[in-house]
Amino acid sequence: MWTSLIVEDEKEAKEYVKLLLRKADAGFRADWEAADGEEALALIVRHQPDLVISDIMMPKMDGVELLKRAREDGYEGRFVMLTCMNEFEYARQALEHGATSYLLKLSMDLAGFKQMLGKVDAELRKLGRIRQLETYLKAIPSQPDEETDHPEINKVIRYVKDRFNEPMTLSALAAYVNMDASYLSDLFKRKTSVTLTHYVARLRVDAAKFYLTHTDDPVHVIGERVGFQNDNYFIKIFKRTTGGTPAQYRKSTGRSDG
Repeated sequence: MWTSLIVEDEKEAKEYVKLLLRKADAGFRADWEAADGEEALALIVRHQPDLVISDIMMPKMDGVELLKRAREDGYEGRFVMLTCMNEFEYARQALEHGATSYLLKLSMDLAGFKQMLGKVDAELRKLGRIRQLETYLKAIPSQPDEETDHPEINKVIRYVKDRFNEPMTLSALAAYVNMDASYLSDLFKRKTSVTLTHYVARLRVDAAKFYLTHTDDPVHVIGERVGFQNDNYFIKIFKRTTGGTPAQYRKSTGRSDG
């Protein structure tokens, strides 16, 4: 069950949002309430709700400023803004600062509310997977040490660990640290004892192991998620690294193939 904070200074509007949350039956509950931005920020910092549903125009601190301040304090939950017809500029600013969506107060209905909650639920599940994966990767002992005696190689390692699931080429990494591609390749091997290609592949395979163990997502979806654009290539690299296919690995963990 996801937790939520409702921020609204109008009692009728607040009660209506609570009613929609109950009727939607989408896995969200109304845990906390606030009547202004300052009170809401204190509750966000203290409780870290999964979802904040906030009016844009409020006393003491408006919804956009609340969103900005919450993000500055490290809050990663989802924000949905409640707005009136003449407040679209505020809604646009909220979306620019990472709000998931906004709803028109005068036309809110159950269907639209459920659709919004479905989107928030998907984003929260994705965020949860990212957090779990980050924790998992930090605990992997088989990667090169985080720090070598070469600052550019350390920079490459940090870059790759942060973006291993994105398209990545040696030439792009070399440009990132202002090095010749061949020189970077040789230097990385000398400083870490593994090739850059192997390091990237190993990170992707370790991430794939996590998803194979902790989700029921299909193998081809997992391959794409961790950075392999070609399903056959993913299976080839996975087998070369682990000695078995992704399906075999998943079966060994007690899960059926997806």
